[in-house]
Amino acid sequence: MIAAVAEHALTIDVISDVVCPWCYIGRRRLGAALDQFGSAAPGVRALVSWHPFQLNPDLPREGIDRGVYLERKFGAGKGAGEIYARVRAAGESVGIDFAFEKITRQPNTLDAHRLISWAQARGDAEEVVERLFRAYFVEGRLIGDRDVLAAIAGEAGLPADQTRSHLDSNEGAAAIAEMDRRVRELGVTGVPFFIFGGKLAVSGAQPPDVLAQAMAEAVREAQSDATS
Repeated sequence: MIAAVAEHALTIDVISDVVCPWCYIGRRRLGAALDQFGSAAPGVRALVSWHPFQLNPDLPREGIDRGVYLERKFGAGKGAGEIYARVRAAGESVGIDFAFEKITRQPNTLDAHRLISWAQARGDAEEVVERLFRAYFVEGRLIGDRDVLAAIAGEAGLPADQTRSHLDSNEGAAAIAEMDRRVRELGVTGVPFFIFGGKLAVSGAQPPDVLAQAMAEAVREAQSDATS
């Protein structure tokens, strides 16, 4: 068991995009890692924060046809089933039944990130993040549409009408763009990207054991710094 100071908090910063399938897998693996870590370090409270990284920041707000997007990205003649075979297998291992065939448009995710940031400022974005991933990858919903985002917020327990008003105001759009720019300047080129304790970085949807080990190392480093 990891020695832990009572009520010690471990910050976990997750940089991701809601249209990244590996980010969805990474979220599920992070959940499993938190369960492992919680058993090993019961005195440590994990604080998860979500940060934006737009894989396709230049897409129009209404998005583009999914088939066109895939052809531009991967070339003609390749379907999502062939491209994402490995992703499907990884998803099944963490309980995600990817339904890429249901996705009809590739969205711009600025508004989705604004929703996450707004929910986080109200106290907790975890349910919103999970529902956004599920809406896109399992249900094939248009998460670039503000009506859909407001409905998802309502399903997560947030006031749908206030959510829609917030999205229509464009409040926070510049802040999301600035956060996205800042993480790229820090050297983040792919997601998911995890930062534990503000210092220890892990790139990619690593297995739960790897993430749990990183958490433990971050706690040990923090304890060492506190006693040095």
